[in-house]
Amino acid sequence: MKNRVIFLAISLLLATVAAGHAEVKAGAFSVTPFIGGYTFEGNEDLKTAPVYGIRGGYHFTQNLGLEGFFHYVRTESKSLAGTDVNVAGYGIEALYHFFPGNRFVPFVAAGVGSTRYSAFDRNKITVDYGAGLKFFLTDNLALRADVRHLLPFNDRYNDLLYTVGLNFSFGGAKKTVVAATRAAEPAAAAVVEVAKDSDGDGVVDNLDRCPGTPSGVQVDKDGCPLDSDRDGVYDYLDKCPGTPAGVKVDRDGCPLDSDGDGVPDYLDKCPGTPAGVKVDQDGCPPPVVQKIVPQAAKPMEAAIVEKGRVTLNVEFDFDKSIVKKKYHEEIAKLAAVMKKYPDLKITVEGHTDNVGGLIYNEKLSLRRADAVKNYLATKFGIEASRLNAKGYGEIRPIASNATKEGRQKNRRVEAAADYIIKK
Repeated sequence: MKNRVIFLAISLLLATVAAGHAEVKAGAFSVTPFIGGYTFEGNEDLKTAPVYGIRGGYHFTQNLGLEGFFHYVRTESKSLAGTDVNVAGYGIEALYHFFPGNRFVPFVAAGVGSTRYSAFDRNKITVDYGAGLKFFLTDNLALRADVRHLLPFNDRYNDLLYTVGLNFSFGGAKKTVVAATRAAEPAAAAVVEVAKDSDGDGVVDNLDRCPGTPSGVQVDKDGCPLDSDRDGVYDYLDKCPGTPAGVKVDRDGCPLDSDGDGVPDYLDKCPGTPAGVKVDQDGCPPPVVQKIVPQAAKPMEAAIVEKGRVTLNVEFDFDKSIVKKKYHEEIAKLAAVMKKYPDLKITVEGHTDNVGGLIYNEKLSLRRADAVKNYLATKFGIEASRLNAKGYGEIRPIASNATKEGRQKNRRVEAAADYIIKK
């Protein structure tokens, strides 16, 4: 009980002290050699003795720090005269500093550790709590006083540790330098040098890699406008956001369209289409009606042969390759044409959105294409030799991956085939 009264009195005294200048530095390391006294609980049969030790720690912020400690006590038994006992303690503590901007800095501490008694060959696992005070003599040197109450997990005795030492600090954030006028001119304001930010983007000029950014444009930590799709065109200038990685774009951030048919080059399956020719979503001209004149026919008795086209579009859930029942009729239409035209062969093409890695998405798109291929074979009896499955991954989107709806459209399997209609 006496130990606790002493501890509370010292803690209250330390908590009331405050004054001075900013001294505790965030990011600083510290070392504190110390001496003091170590009082054992009265019925522990050990005499109060001097203690020696060292603390070493790091300040994460001006308020919060973490320290490791080691102390050594050489004492003797009260009842067994001449029986020396060596006591060593070590552990780690968290410290919280009050008024870290003052010359006098009170703090509280709590931690966990171990105490070893050499004569009794036993260890105590302990928790401790306490308080302390730092009085800074210079920016990097302070007098320090500590008091701790040690409570064991596996023993009934508790002890009191009280020390003084020298606290040495290294490194840490530099103090803000403010140049003030002389004391003889009290009306003059303090002079503070303010870093300049000419374009007002929140990044000072000496750190700004993109000076002159227009007002209101969002920038990164280097002061450069954002480029979300990384196509080399800043978002505020990009007329085609969400361009897939690696796709070449023009100065407006839009994918190139070399033949001017309205289908970007990276999606165009029929590049080089002549100007003015209408194309489908793949950049290919639509089927045409051809006139074929049999050799035995007279010039005016030409037969008309029409070409037909069958397409397929099946969408999938995120990261899935399971064909939904609602696409049964869509697939059935393709199967019906293939049964009617047994020489017809098609390629089933799988695609994904841009969520996930390129290699993973390529494999996922192939699993989707295989799923539709197997569906045609098992549900409709189409020979596997007439079907080819290919996965394109995320490189051929048909909608923007920047929206939920666009990504859903890109998770798909497509197929298309041209054939001659039988009369």
